[in-house]
Amino acid sequence: MAGRGSEGAPHGQPGGRTAELRERVGEFVRDRVIPYEPVLDAGGPDAVAALGVLQGRAKQEGLWALPLPAHLGGRGLTFGEYAELAEAEGASDHGPAALGSAPLLDVSMLERHAQSGVRDRYLRRLVAGETRTCYAMTEPEVPGTDPFMTGTRAVRQPDGRWAVTGRKWFTSGAAGADLVTVLARTDGQTGDREGLSLLLVPTDSPGFRVVRELPVLGATGQWEIEFDQVGVPADHLVGARGQALAIAGERLQRGRTLRCLRWLGQAQRAFDLMCERAVARGGSRGPLAGHQLVQQQVFDALLALRTTRPMVHEAVALIDAGKDAHIEVGLAKVAAARMLQQVTDAAIQVHGAAGLGPDTALPALFRTGRAARILDGPDELHITAVARRVLRGYGGLSPTRP
Repeated sequence: MAGRGSEGAPHGQPGGRTAELRERVGEFVRDRVIPYEPVLDAGGPDAVAALGVLQGRAKQEGLWALPLPAHLGGRGLTFGEYAELAEAEGASDHGPAALGSAPLLDVSMLERHAQSGVRDRYLRRLVAGETRTCYAMTEPEVPGTDPFMTGTRAVRQPDGRWAVTGRKWFTSGAAGADLVTVLARTDGQTGDREGLSLLLVPTDSPGFRVVRELPVLGATGQWEIEFDQVGVPADHLVGARGQALAIAGERLQRGRTLRCLRWLGQAQRAFDLMCERAVARGGSRGPLAGHQLVQQQVFDALLALRTTRPMVHEAVALIDAGKDAHIEVGLAKVAAARMLQQVTDAAIQVHGAAGLGPDTALPALFRTGRAARILDGPDELHITAVARRVLRGYGGLSPTRP
């Protein structure tokens, strides 16, 4: 199973409390979360109940909300400290929710940019797992890489409230969320580079509707939602009016890097499964581990893991230090997505037909790897953005060129 000290695992990175926590988190995900995956993947009331059991155990074992602020009820790990155990937590898609770190981006955003009344009302409940949030940015028929084309609008009312109208999709966890942060146009016209704002919308507000679930290659958890003149209190504007993209950019850098760390954890899990299969599976010509083509798969997968991991942690270090990390995050995002797909594909190949069926996690891991090349911006977006930044350093492109 993942995280049992295989040759693909990181060596000598964390120390002190982080090393001990990483070991405990890895054991929790392996021994408690992964056995529940079939129920959690299926969704519905049984999944909600199972997640509640896991969250209760995480709290009992002192593993709850490790990267969330201590003054709000978390353990207060820095982003850099949390990065050292995010791989182990992310070996299962359900690890962050089970261990209470899933709202990290929302808590960080609201603590920095929400008004005091909103912080007082929601933050402790978010950290405790009593309130759930989601983040709605992408819209049907609108390129996700072009937020300036956002069609959702928020109109200021005479009493100071906002009326939000529009539709969003591929919103993770929207059906079970109590709050949704919405990117909406508050000023200007569609296509303008200014005038976009973020609003925190309670999902029990009249006019909010979950339209449908959007399975991703068969997996649950993504939703299309609609806002029909949804009233939002004036103090639920997140940050300054018209400053959404600055806040979203800050959030995206951390979010993309967290995804990379979790993809590393899932790739490590696939690598371990592949090696265990190669050693255990035998035939008339001996175990698979003795076949050179299988050894080639192991080598290539290990190389992908070992070369991607330091790239991701370079991005972590820059973000943790408050430095610009656009290039490093773009490189890490593309590399980690490709790596997860490559390693999982190799593991499936070594498993043969068994790798395609329901008896291993490999189909789900492969699905995540394929989706990873589109989530949080497709590969093409990051490739061109990184290349342009690099070329500008050589005087090759104007800073104002899109």
